[in-house]
Amino acid sequence: MTSQTPHGDPRIRAAARAVSLAEATSFLLLLVATGIKYGADHPQGVRVLGPIHGVLFLAYCALVGYLAFTERWPRRRTILALVASVLPVAPFFVERHWLRGPAPAATPTTAPPATEPAARTR
Repeated sequence: MTSQTPHGDPRIRAAARAVSLAEATSFLLLLVATGIKYGADHPQGVRVLGPIHGVLFLAYCALVGYLAFTERWPRRRTILALVASVLPVAPFFVERHWLRGPAPAATPTTAPPATEPAARTR
């Protein structure tokens, strides 16, 4: 049986980073496609990008929820990360500031006992 670290699987964090970037990008592309739909009367872009963005939005919310639970995120961080999903560029910031790097430890670790420095001999 494999032991799992208290802060979850790093593959989930990597997936959350990728989905966060893809969701933010798809949102921006969907905004452009919506402008083209109403400005130039070409709805094809929205027909293609709408469902793609919808799936990425749901995946982003699910991954944020999973990470918030497994890594014991503060409630404020969780709410802000979920609110970021409805703002066009905010998931880029979530990825940069909260999803990069190692996960914070769920429990504090004890440091090894400090040792006295060796006396110098001349």
